[in-house]
Amino acid sequence: MTNRYQWAVIGAGPAGIAALGKLIDNGVNPKEIAWIDPEFKAGDLGRLWRNVSSNTKVDLFIQFLNACKSFRYNQCPTPFELHSLDPQKTCLLTYAADPLLWVTEQLKAQVNPITAMVLKMKMQDRHWQLTLQQGNIESKNVVLALGSEPRVMDSAVPVIPMLDAMDKNRLAKWVDSSDTIAVFGASHSAIIVIRSLLELGAKQVINFYRDALRYAVYMDNWILFDNTGLKGETAKWAREHIDGNMPKNLLRVWSNDDNVKAYLPQCTTAIQAIGFNRRHIPTEGLLTYSHNDKSGIIAPGLFGCGIAFPETTVDTFGNVEASVGMWKFMNYLNRVVPVWQKYVN
Repeated sequence: MTNRYQWAVIGAGPAGIAALGKLIDNGVNPKEIAWIDPEFKAGDLGRLWRNVSSNTKVDLFIQFLNACKSFRYNQCPTPFELHSLDPQKTCLLTYAADPLLWVTEQLKAQVNPITAMVLKMKMQDRHWQLTLQQGNIESKNVVLALGSEPRVMDSAVPVIPMLDAMDKNRLAKWVDSSDTIAVFGASHSAIIVIRSLLELGAKQVINFYRDALRYAVYMDNWILFDNTGLKGETAKWAREHIDGNMPKNLLRVWSNDDNVKAYLPQCTTAIQAIGFNRRHIPTEGLLTYSHNDKSGIIAPGLFGCGIAFPETTVDTFGNVEASVGMWKFMNYLNRVVPVWQKYVN
């Protein structure tokens, strides 16, 4: 017999945690919710990116943890190290991951956690049929909080995976003092990688970029380039070492065909910090997940949130950006979860 639920949340990273919390806080019976994830380790943030510097301030992580009654965070018996940090500074993501794991356990105790991968989905009789690694379930509504994976492109030289490149300890295993390493990109991730390579003693780093560096600007009640600008320690380092006194072993060149042909053959390896692609579950009748970027609605009874399905925002100057970050996910869900409850399948 197939278990049937009113809601299924797929993914247990920050967006999945927030979606689950908001559904419960908005009156959905926790016993009618299935929560599906292969590991329940706070998603990629908890499993892969702990040693990465955030571009979110500590205070916003703390606000996220206190944003849902169902998180029960006020009942946490021992304060996490996150609370001892400067609230107005950024931090390593590991400080956010540990309390997220505690919240995960509080939520698992309330809902129906299923440790599995979802292999495919289809709509039948106004319910979503979810095929799992072992068995199947049905849910009237599904929330996709799938996360995203680093984008890759063809390369003429060996590529260091972003999973290793973003963690300085793992990156050290790839780097030798005789190496010339190409870094594609000029984002927050790219600057973190360039800094790590230089500190690890690479012979030379060649940065192929298509845009000038962009810094977040804190105004009275809004942030210019909030989602695309460099922040925190990464911004400070870039101002001093790229827009300031550039190290002799760092070369930055415009990423066009001529420069790639001229400089890439000099490189032993390459790192591609060129963005992310959302994960996808094969879904009958949907080749891609085209979501409404104001409401998160994908199809009847199917909704998306998080880095895979971000809200598009327009700032005071008209700049259009995908709004990404734990606190931004929570604010977004505050507005859209009541809409989802009325747009049920």
